[in-house]
Amino acid sequence: HIDGYDFGEIIIDGKKYSKDVIIAPSGIKSWWRVKGHEVCVKDLEPIENEDFEVLVIGTGYYGIVKVLSEVEEWAKKRGVELIAVPTKEACRIYNEKSKEKKTVAALHLTC
Repeated sequence: HIDGYDFGEIIIDGKKYSKDVIIAPSGIKSWWRVKGHEVCVKDLEPIENEDFEVLVIGTGYYGIVKVLSEVEEWAKKRGVELIAVPTKEACRIYNEKSKEKKTVAALHLTC
């Protein structure tokens, strides 16, 4: 559960993180991207073997991160619902969706 988010900082289950994260069924992982403000399929390797139905991508505080069309195709092939929105909204959506469906969040905390 995401307890709170503000520019550069997120609190998940009471623990504070100051670097981009992926919240997956197997746990919380650091998230690095090939290009800082783009999400490509290679950036999703940390969740390749996860079982999930929804992928919520937080595109940053100001929504600067772009999700490439190859990611949309990747999600379609896997039968995964893809939601890409600014990170504050992504946190809210993750908390809602994760109550009913297996949900992964990939969150950029700044920009």
